[in-house]
Amino acid sequence: MTAPGTTSPASATSAPNWREAWAVYLQPRVLIVLLLGFSSGLPLALSGSTLLVWMRESGVDLGTIGLFALVGTPYTLKFAWAPLVDALHVPIFTRAFGRRRGWLGFSQLLLIGAIMLLALTDPARSPLFVALGALLVATMSSTQDIVVDAFRVESLPESEQAAGMASYVAAYRIGMLVSTAGVLFLVSAFEDTGIGRSSAWMWGYVAMAALVLIGTITALAATEPEQSVRAEAKTHDEAAFSRVMHAAIGAFSEFLVRKHALTVLAFVVLFKLTDAFSGTMTAPFVIDLGFTRNDYAAIVKGVGLAATLIGGFAGGYVARRYSLVASLWIGGVLQAISNLVFAWLAFVGTNQWALAAAISAENFTGAIGTVIFVAYLSALCRNPLHTATQYALLTALAAVGRTYLSSGAGYVAEATGWPLFFVISVAVAVPSLILLTWLQRRGHFAALGPVKV
Repeated sequence: MTAPGTTSPASATSAPNWREAWAVYLQPRVLIVLLLGFSSGLPLALSGSTLLVWMRESGVDLGTIGLFALVGTPYTLKFAWAPLVDALHVPIFTRAFGRRRGWLGFSQLLLIGAIMLLALTDPARSPLFVALGALLVATMSSTQDIVVDAFRVESLPESEQAAGMASYVAAYRIGMLVSTAGVLFLVSAFEDTGIGRSSAWMWGYVAMAALVLIGTITALAATEPEQSVRAEAKTHDEAAFSRVMHAAIGAFSEFLVRKHALTVLAFVVLFKLTDAFSGTMTAPFVIDLGFTRNDYAAIVKGVGLAATLIGGFAGGYVARRYSLVASLWIGGVLQAISNLVFAWLAFVGTNQWALAAAISAENFTGAIGTVIFVAYLSALCRNPLHTATQYALLTALAAVGRTYLSSGAGYVAEATGWPLFFVISVAVAVPSLILLTWLQRRGHFAALGPVKV
């Protein structure tokens, strides 16, 4: 395989002084993106890792837990309704707040209702109803993601994209921390007051539904992106059906006629698969080792957050220091080999320091890969008429690994045992690195032009 390249004059940028570098994080547009990042990160774990802990405590078997990765299907199919978000108006909301902000508020209200519905289910009695509730949460969450991604790409000028991206990823992880560690601590606190386990979980989810209002308030405080306003003016006189068809056909055709389009799409699917394959089973792995729920909350999500934030800014540094392709090599290799720390932890057993070290290494390298990957996806979306649809297509494809390709991880873990499972998860990264080599040799990254990360 081709080794990562060195700094390219066309893609690397000179670093600003530290005052300028930090001042950009205080720009109002960047702060808005930061809060929307929290709003996007909050619901993901509620139908994912947090739900898996709830199910494991309720006695659901590992095979069924692994299959619950399929409730993330909306994240892989969201491109199918992204043209509606690009083209249609939401009655009352669009007129009052604008094209992007109207959809933000609307999707967030629906998300609150979906989380409340999931809160009323019981994994021990009816996993099917839990799956339906989780599916609704994932659907509303992915719809919110469509709008937030488009808003982020359109609202930030090039000089603020790096800060916006780092802020978004950091706040996204904070949102996930709140909906994992936060929920687990809340459930434990509710149980300490004498509330039954089922009711404690219900109230934990109700609290998360209330926190979605942070995103709603942010949408109200934001201003509509100028690119969105211009795109809306351009298509204002078209009929609704015509706008949807133009958004859908234009977005897909514009992307698919690009050189090496299918290979690019395959690379998008596979780049984060190594993370998804191991991450699907992290929660049951930690519980099976003998760690408590509070250990999971404090170490996996608490210590992990600090490692993620540091890794996010380290990813930003790597991407500014090296070319985009070299950064993808660094992120891809690091996020793969970091899975070996869990194989080591499986031999160490219940040791909190070892768990903290393993989680720190995995989250640090995973964040580096994520920041660089988000930069790559953003560089592929350039037309404000199709921003939501194209970005939704790319992120939906990225979610294929998390949702479908990793859905059998539970069966692999049962068949091989934990140490070998995490070794296998490293090998899962090889196809993406082969595609990265292929695209690099054929000039794909050079064709993207200078990319500021």
